[in-house]
Amino acid sequence: QVQLVESGGGLVQSGDSLRLSCAASGRTFSVYIMGWFRQAPGKEREFVAAISWSGPSTRYADSVKGRFTISRDNAKNTVYLQMNSLEPEDTATYYCAATSRTGASWSLASFYNYWGQGTQVTVSS
Repeated sequence: QVQLVESGGGLVQSGDSLRLSCAASGRTFSVYIMGWFRQAPGKEREFVAAISWSGPSTRYADSVKGRFTISRDNAKNTVYLQMNSLEPEDTATYYCAATSRTGASWSLASFYNYWGQGTQVTVSS
């Protein structure tokens, strides 16, 4: 099992920045990909970004490219999501996810088998 704990959410204004953190514990040696998803009220959970746990590969949703950056610190078993130029449309609960599965479906929620409890990000206009 892998446990994930997110932190860093909050209330900010449009144009501000936030950095989310996701600390992983447990069988982290089994992790292949870590990602961030978000879910706004009344909407489906959507992919935001993902990063390989052992290599340089990253992927982003088109809606956040150029504004958000995913990174990791393997020594701390932590993944970060730096969010710049935040917009009201970014308001959502952000979830950290990890998977021990291999494959290319990084943007699918079903690809991930471990999830955090979420952290709320609210962007006011």
